[in-house]
Amino acid sequence: SLLRYFNPVGAHKSGLIGEDPNGIPNNLMPYILKVSVGELPVLNVFGDDYNTPDGTGVRDYIHVVDLAIGHIRALEYIRDNNGIEAVNLGSGKGTSVLELVNSFEQVNELKLNYKITDRRPGDIDICFADPGKAKRIFNWQTQSDVDEMCSDSYNFIKKKTNQSL
Repeated sequence: SLLRYFNPVGAHKSGLIGEDPNGIPNNLMPYILKVSVGELPVLNVFGDDYNTPDGTGVRDYIHVVDLAIGHIRALEYIRDNNGIEAVNLGSGKGTSVLELVNSFEQVNELKLNYKITDRRPGDIDICFADPGKAKRIFNWQTQSDVDEMCSDSYNFIKKKTNQSL
């Protein structure tokens, strides 16, 4: 199977496994996490003039645990089936940058320092998966929502940095 991921975020519920890249992160959730614990001063939101409800880019976020389960289902599928299948692993739901920021703030009861900056060249307005094929052939779909992704991510970074924020 050829698996097409959308935007994996989150961490294991234990808080022991998650993403904390060195330096300035390229992806939104690690950047949010670094701002939330004071490692970076401000989150740059790239553009507020997209053709979306709040003007920020919309993407399909998938919990990393859901993604791992998608891999297991794909392995089970190829064990019993020949050929190649291209399969989207995503939620099928779009979430804007500001919706993700707001969810993170609400779930974790904190405020993030963010500012709107210029759009990045080449960024599109909206991108989300059609996960129908994954449901049909793998009997797989996401189980976690954005709030859970935000809560699990923050739990990880708090444990990693030994902070009681």
